[in-house]
Amino acid sequence: MHSILKPAPRKLRLLPLFAATYFMVSGGPYGIEDIVGNAGFGWGIGILLILPIVWSLPTALMIGELASAIPSSGGFYVWVRRGMGPFWGYQESWLSLSASIFDMALYPSIFVLYLGAFSPAVAAGWRGYAFKIAVVALCCVWNLLGAPKVGEDSVGLFALLLLPFAVFLALGLWRALVVHPAMHWARPIASPGSNSALSTAVLVALWNYMGWDNASTVAQEVENPQRNYPRAMIGATAVVAVTYILPLAAMAVAGLSSPGFSTGDWTSAARALGGPILAACVVAGGCITGVGMFNALVMSYTRLPLAMAEDGLLPRVLIRINRRGAPWVSILVCSAAWALALAVPFERLISIDLILYGSSLILEFLALILLRIREPQLPRPFKAGNLVFACLLGVGPTALIVYSLYASRTEKLGQPGTALASVSALAFAAAIALLGLPLYALSTASRRPPVPEPAVPPLTPQPSPPAVSHSSH
Repeated sequence: MHSILKPAPRKLRLLPLFAATYFMVSGGPYGIEDIVGNAGFGWGIGILLILPIVWSLPTALMIGELASAIPSSGGFYVWVRRGMGPFWGYQESWLSLSASIFDMALYPSIFVLYLGAFSPAVAAGWRGYAFKIAVVALCCVWNLLGAPKVGEDSVGLFALLLLPFAVFLALGLWRALVVHPAMHWARPIASPGSNSALSTAVLVALWNYMGWDNASTVAQEVENPQRNYPRAMIGATAVVAVTYILPLAAMAVAGLSSPGFSTGDWTSAARALGGPILAACVVAGGCITGVGMFNALVMSYTRLPLAMAEDGLLPRVLIRINRRGAPWVSILVCSAAWALALAVPFERLISIDLILYGSSLILEFLALILLRIREPQLPRPFKAGNLVFACLLGVGPTALIVYSLYASRTEKLGQPGTALASVSALAFAAAIALLGLPLYALSTASRRPPVPEPAVPPLTPQPSPPAVSHSSH
């Protein structure tokens, strides 16, 4: 794909790309509390062990191949458009951007949730909303400094985020081995309270393992993407799983209780193991998670309008970039939309996010297959097996997406007694997805010609040197 993105002074290297990918997907153990609260330690850890194999790894392999073969700004939008045509490319981008409205509303809320653990009054009422807006503004400015800056700072946030959990893990094992030896090792295996509780645990785990493709949209700002994308994807897959499972395992063997464990309860668990200092550090880590995830995802999502504007599907003003290579107009417009979405009281954000994201992910697996068939000679520095293997890669993720659709069929947008209590979350998400059809028609009707490739100036003919006379005197 053509692009007017000028090379940034610096590019994302492997470690910053890995750290940014980690925040796009995970942000640490925060958010997995409802898994163990609904399924218990044994089932919860089992779910977190199985999903990387059937959900994360196939997705990482697919992204590793496509990002290294087609390292274009816009990532998955470009892959789907190239493999399936402009209509499906537009739908892919629409599904991702509409999902971002619900996805991005969660992370400032996580920041405020943990900030309230320091002082409930600080995060109450209008102050909480003001802090959410502040997170959006901070990350907007941060991203204007360019993708390399976001990636490099993500490395530091990654270390600060996980340091309290390293202490938590050590204290949990010490308590199990020294304080109460052989007392708690049989406790982790417990049955979930009900089938619906187990289903909720699976859906929350899926949400905590999604977002791998988001790293692909900054491909033109990555150093040696052919080598670094596969390494970052596979490495992040392993590290995300480890940072989910080990804290739960430490909590289990230390004898802490799982029933009722829910979002925000890592603070109580840390206080039980390490006292108020460790609890305060875990709370600070929760604030880092909210900022780090939002910041990395701003970098990802804002490249989609840029790529679509280059193709004439959005106003051309969105292609403007600053001297650091950041699409500053797209960053400002998207940040304003996410700030407005913070006021929308959706209570089924995860279900809606899963449905929209899952639909876009299926299109990416289809693009992988169709590109293998239609462009067999496309250079693929990293190849996820033969054609049969590529076809099988999408089976597990697609099955889990279908399951999430089935499991959310009875969910409503609002709590009983509210105006949204009768609105189906599944129908609402489907309506948003289908809105992409008329929007594509409108975009193509008013479509401007794509931004042309930068012309290579012809070589200026050099005058021939004057002939040297060899006449004798």
